[in-house]
Amino acid sequence: MNTITLEKYRDIFGFPVKDYYIKLGFNFDEESFEDSGLEFIKEYEKHCFKAELYPQVIPLLSELQEMGIGHSILSAQHQNLLDDLTQYYKIRHHFLEIIGLDNHYAYSKVDNGIEWVQKLEIDPQEILMIGDTNHDFEVAIAMGVDCLLMSHGHHSISRLNNTGAKVIENFTELSELFNIELNGINQY
Repeated sequence: MNTITLEKYRDIFGFPVKDYYIKLGFNFDEESFEDSGLEFIKEYEKHCFKAELYPQVIPLLSELQEMGIGHSILSAQHQNLLDDLTQYYKIRHHFLEIIGLDNHYAYSKVDNGIEWVQKLEIDPQEILMIGDTNHDFEVAIAMGVDCLLMSHGHHSISRLNNTGAKVIENFTELSELFNIELNGINQY
């Protein structure tokens, strides 16, 4: 298959991931989605610790914590890998909970999100979900919480704007929403 650009990726990536694979050109009559998914995960796991956090992440998480704003991660990534990554990047202590899936196939995180809101025993109106996909918006609706989408992740800004959610472009805008100054840190 042809290599795709970041722009093309942001235009076609989605959940369930199986649909994204089909858009890429996979033929699951020839090779199963499960085999393709495991193949991807094996390659992903070889390289996942090479990525760097955006420089604003830790200062922003710290400032939000100091303001008494708790946060959790709700991800379509496998729980074990998510745990390993948050430990590796030394950010685990910033989160109340790290919630991933029990498989590598990234079907949906709706059920986990609904369970988490119920477990929190917090008014859903006091929860803001920050994501970077249309699925994050769908999950927020299912959870009954507000949603903010960032456009430098998995989906293009035009796709995110089509949800009707508030869309921001970078960490500067995110920090401004919480009246946090991230002085001297390059903004993305």
